[in-house]
Amino acid sequence: MIKPSSTERILLLADVASFGTMTLAAEALGFSVSAISQQLRKLEAEAGQPLLQRHSRGIALTDAGQAVVKHAEHIRSRLTSLQHSLDDIADLRAGSLRMGTFPTAGASLVPIAINRFAREYPRIDLTVRSARLESLLKMLANRDISMGVLWDYEWSRTDVAEIEFEHLLDDPTDLVVSVSNPLASRDSVSMSELLEETWVVRADSHPLIEVLIRAANSVGFQPNVAYEANDYQEAQAMVAVGVGIALIPRLALTVLRDDVRVIPLSGNVPQRRILLARMKDTLPTAAELAMTAMLKESARFLRAQGTRRPSGRK
Repeated sequence: MIKPSSTERILLLADVASFGTMTLAAEALGFSVSAISQQLRKLEAEAGQPLLQRHSRGIALTDAGQAVVKHAEHIRSRLTSLQHSLDDIADLRAGSLRMGTFPTAGASLVPIAINRFAREYPRIDLTVRSARLESLLKMLANRDISMGVLWDYEWSRTDVAEIEFEHLLDDPTDLVVSVSNPLASRDSVSMSELLEETWVVRADSHPLIEVLIRAANSVGFQPNVAYEANDYQEAQAMVAVGVGIALIPRLALTVLRDDVRVIPLSGNVPQRRILLARMKDTLPTAAELAMTAMLKESARFLRAQGTRRPSGRK
């Protein structure tokens, strides 16, 4: 029975038939006559019937041999088409890329890279999914995405043996106050000055609550939480009307209200790492390598811009 592994022998038979003799085929293909003869006998054994009639002037195909050669032409054509497709994917003229990100990176770092990627490789089908950390890790493990932008803090490192992580940049934590707050004109503030303040935090045990607690505890106080917001825009709105002040990662402040001010914090304030993650057991595709380079470039741009830290001042 002809097997998928017989493909090279099938193509060899077609080459021998085109040259007319095994000697000419051997000279052209760089094989010995005995090697070619051995491979064709294996093919005949798999076919279960003779494919060639050997005579003093060369070879002649049997009916079965003619059928094999006819299909060989189709196989060669399909292999050529396959190689063209592989070349297109390798050269980023075709293919797809599925990646993931978390919301604040999806509103700051990732769009810069996507904008360039889409311009340079318009034929790549790019899909981006936004989710929280746990969901991104699950999507990576399930191969729903091939790469993802993640984050972690010093006390809760994202450490998964099957995933490799690459550090893109650090995301500092800034203080956000209303324009009417006495601190609004300051160039920097230390946590020790915020003992009497009330705080706006993220709801649902968001990691930012841990950032606030650790920063406050490091200077000897427990924060008084006045409001739990479901997103950073809601947090800004509550800060703007004086409900409290907030600690917010800098990447989450690329869209800033006019009625709040952003003030850098002095001292040892927790910041998160922004990471690029992919599974260790797969080689990166050309599209993944291109996107990785663009994400690194975007990270360098944001670092050079102070991660686009807005002052909120007119």
